[in-house]
Amino acid sequence: MEKVQLHQLIKQYSTEIFDKVLAYRQHLHQHPELSFQEFETADFVCKALTQLGIEHQAGIAGTGVVAIIRGDHHSKNAPCIGLRADLDALPIQEENEVAYKSQRDGIMHACGHDVHTSILLGTAEVLNRLKNELPHPVKLIFQPGEEKNPGGASLMIQAGVLENPTVKEMYALHVFPELETGKVGFKAGLYMASCDEIYITIQGKGGHGAMPHQCIDPILIGANIVTSLQQIVSRQCDPKIPCVLSFGYFAGLGATNVIPSTVELKGTFRTMDETWREEALLLIQKQAELIAASLGGSATVEISRGYPFLINDTILTDALSEKSKSFLGINNVVELPIRLTAEDFSFYSQKIPVCFFRLGVRNETKGIIHGVHHPKFDIDSDALLTGIQVMSLAVFELN
Repeated sequence: MEKVQLHQLIKQYSTEIFDKVLAYRQHLHQHPELSFQEFETADFVCKALTQLGIEHQAGIAGTGVVAIIRGDHHSKNAPCIGLRADLDALPIQEENEVAYKSQRDGIMHACGHDVHTSILLGTAEVLNRLKNELPHPVKLIFQPGEEKNPGGASLMIQAGVLENPTVKEMYALHVFPELETGKVGFKAGLYMASCDEIYITIQGKGGHGAMPHQCIDPILIGANIVTSLQQIVSRQCDPKIPCVLSFGYFAGLGATNVIPSTVELKGTFRTMDETWREEALLLIQKQAELIAASLGGSATVEISRGYPFLINDTILTDALSEKSKSFLGINNVVELPIRLTAEDFSFYSQKIPVCFFRLGVRNETKGIIHGVHHPKFDIDSDALLTGIQVMSLAVFELN
């Protein structure tokens, strides 16, 4: 099929199903579920796929769903192209006053996974109509638990999602409130960081604030640990390696005149180099323990290993960027900088070539300006159309 004809059909089909996809998104937004608890969400996805006549399997890695679209010319074992969406929501109380507001207290699709899932269902319908034009079969991967360690992607891989048939390359998108609706963004090569969680419990000896010489002050120890560990980043990390260490939780439940016995610290370590990641985590543990001991206390360090860094395949990313320019217009495709945020799609990027791109959802005129993980996060619904169109383009080989 010629490129012009394919573009026309993708535009036509995506426009025809827009209202259906919008209804998907609004339903999912009203009924969010936390990581690895996406039972109703998975059931909703399965019912939608059944209505489309697309073969699928549920219960992968708990609540994951995998579907296959094949044309008449595809063999059962032919290598396929993977398209992924995530299913889970966040423990956030929604503050938007909209008809499709979350109906579950304290749970909200504040990271746009309802958008991702709806777009993939819409893409499934477009590609199913074009299945006999597909150069390769397409595997649709609806994945649980992106927001929580160890990451649903790692569990889906363990469950064999990249096999039977083999996934030769994979694509995913993510909402991007910094970018206007109608635009998409790409970054070839290194794009997002690894992410590990650090938990430090400091044990001292509590007592009266007026008699610190009779105490072992865990707050003082904690302050020394927080400031001293920054030297790992500033003095032991190669300046060419992106890296950040941040502590966002420091709890010592004393009082104005009470030195507590225990302090808890919680932080995150992120980088884009696996060798340095291993070295730095060991340094963090060792130095925290030594600092505490030198001041008379003790520190127990627990590290929850998170996601690896995400690297976009240059060939796939450049190709989809060019296809998007041809379809959306050159002014609607932007190049992105690296980010030290993390995404469990990175697990796939460590196994096969991938392209993870950003979907603009911002509309200042409509007041849609809030970032992800914000209680007022929302999207301009027109972004659903752009997402379906670019995800559909990804699987075709166009000159």
